[in-house]
Amino acid sequence: MCTVCDHCGAKTNEVKSGGGIEEQGKRITLHVTDPTDLARDVLKSDTCSVAIPELEFEMGGMAVGGKLTTLEGLLTNLLDQVSKNSIFWGGDAVAPDVAERMAAFDARFAAITARERFTVVLDDPAGNSYMQNVYAPEEDPELAVVRYTRYFDQNDELGLNDMKTEGYEQEEGSS
Repeated sequence: MCTVCDHCGAKTNEVKSGGGIEEQGKRITLHVTDPTDLARDVLKSDTCSVAIPELEFEMGGMAVGGKLTTLEGLLTNLLDQVSKNSIFWGGDAVAPDVAERMAAFDARFAAITARERFTVVLDDPAGNSYMQNVYAPEEDPELAVVRYTRYFDQNDELGLNDMKTEGYEQEEGSS
């Protein structure tokens, strides 16, 4: 979905999954070693969390919603989301040191994404996220995609624990 407000000019390009939930979750890990890695295409579903271990940073999936963008665009969206929401920096009551903490985080974020090697981890329990392999069809030495079996809590968040997928026709007919 892409919308633009005619009144204020606000834009959004949120992506909503039209497909189902994959059998397994997917964890995508990219070791960013070159500034060109920031130009990789990324599809982040709304169930996908993003982590940057070097910053001790993690943001849940629903925070920025689904996005089809580049890695640089995703990181910019994350920083914008953190900057605009004081709840990430001490809850509803804004602490006096929030501005200092935010400035320090901004500086560290900028330094890491501009000059240092860092890692980006996309963890999508629904398995619907993607990051471009720039070496395709060869294997990308900096990109690892691991499929995993979801935990009970992850299935619960996705609403799968309450879903009856087998034998529902028999129950319906017997009532």
